Amino acid sequence: MIIVTGGAGFIGSNLIRMLNDRGISDIYIVDNLGSSQKFLNLNRLKFRDFIDKGSFPEKLKKLEKPEVILHQGACSSTTEKDVNYLINNNYEYSKNLLHYCLSNGVNFIYASSASVYGNGDNGFKEDPECEYPLNGYAFSKFIFDNYVRQVYSPEKYNSQVTGLRYFNVYGYQENHKGSMASVPFHFFNQAKETGEIKVFEGSENFLRDFVFVEDVAEVVNFFIESKKSGIYNCGTGQERSFMDMAEIFVKLHGDCTIKTIPFPDHLKGKYQAFTKADITNLRNTGFSKEFTSLEEGMKKYLQKLKNNNGYF
Repeated sequence: MIIVTGGAGFIGSNLIRMLNDRGISDIYIVDNLGSSQKFLNLNRLKFRDFIDKGSFPEKLKKLEKPEVILHQGACSSTTEKDVNYLINNNYEYSKNLLHYCLSNGVNFIYASSASVYGNGDNGFKEDPECEYPLNGYAFSKFIFDNYVRQVYSPEKYNSQVTGLRYFNVYGYQENHKGSMASVPFHFFNQAKETGEIKVFEGSENFLRDFVFVEDVAEVVNFFIESKKSGIYNCGTGQERSFMDMAEIFVKLHGDCTIKTIPFPDHLKGKYQAFTKADITNLRNTGFSKEFTSLEEGMKKYLQKLKNNNGYF
């Protein structure tokens, strides 16, 4: 049995789809649906049960022991200003799950974030010298990674503990994320509404490591099977500009043009202008799969957006 927290979310639902494709449906999904449309992400998935996030800690004590917890649940808004909320939701909740796993010999694979590197002035290697978060969300991920480093060692515990620092993930089932959805999702809706897609001034100089969600699922599956512990970057190791992404979109979509807009004041000083995963440690684990190119990933995603509004 596998538990997926945040299972109704973007990456979580893609992980469940990956597990289903491998014949696994003995899955407990944990999430907080609230008033969002996240429930639509579950319509094509096979799972055993759904548990509300609030009641999960108590119900976990009564469940059979899972093989692994894929902890993807978090507030992922980089503009959330209530840092106390982020600490309670992203840090304390994660600590509780970690200690459950360590006490019960359960494997634990959790979502970290490339945002812990801040501007990346010292590079994007899984090293404390490279880490300097610039917003509350990034800080909540940063302190949990550091907590894991302090309390866990494979010599002391029977559990696998693996953190994956997701870079700029895009792909299916992110409709509920609103302003936090990936750029291709916004491009698609802008093109449909106005025939124009919007990019910030200077977007040819904003370089990111864009990783397709199918590749993220492959990385997670590798660690489920290999049971290797550690904190690893989950990105392609290649940087592309937002202007590249816009030009690829226009070529694939047709019937739209690119419009440049001013850079918003509220993002100044909080915006990563460059990301590029150092995937040396990831490759050293034995993960050898080639990552999907931006061109191919956007082609597959756009097809899904056109056919089913981005849902499975």
